[in-house]
Amino acid sequence: MNLNIPNLLTWLRILLIPVFVTVYYLSDSTLSMHSKNLIATSVFLLAGWTDWLDGYLARRLNQSSAFGAFLDPVADKLMVAAALILLVKLGRADVAIAFIIIGREITISALREWMAKVGESKSVAVSMLGKIKTTFQMIAISLLLYHESILTVDCQWFGSVLLYLAALLTLWSMGYYLMMAMQRLKEI
Repeated sequence: MNLNIPNLLTWLRILLIPVFVTVYYLSDSTLSMHSKNLIATSVFLLAGWTDWLDGYLARRLNQSSAFGAFLDPVADKLMVAAALILLVKLGRADVAIAFIIIGREITISALREWMAKVGESKSVAVSMLGKIKTTFQMIAISLLLYHESILTVDCQWFGSVLLYLAALLTLWSMGYYLMMAMQRLKEI
């Protein structure tokens, strides 16, 4: 395992997950719901920032590694899954939407792993559609975690709309990746 700066940032993102989840399990006398929302949103945004930073540094410092390429998306998916499960528990997200997003992530991760084993990983490389989906998803989750209004913007309403759009993009991108892998799938 290569412990370079990008990989350490990815490990930090994974270590932030229990911190992120624990915030909502503290008693209301320990932390108000406002404080919980603020801290959880901040941790989630910090994790998102470390995701961008580890990728940037891996390219900039020429510290890309096979282990980092494996661990980075795992960290992302764990953080998103934890956030979605918490949002469902808090009544801020629909369980069906969480299932669609988490199910897609598992499906596409498995597809990418299989395609890599058969030497076709480039056909299911991250697309612009996947990046747009991720952007909608991250903004939606951040707004739903914060939950309160910012100026006149109702974060719950706007976050819910964006999460539904992210779910649609999730299904669309899953269809796209499956179509890209279809030729290989037909050979099975």
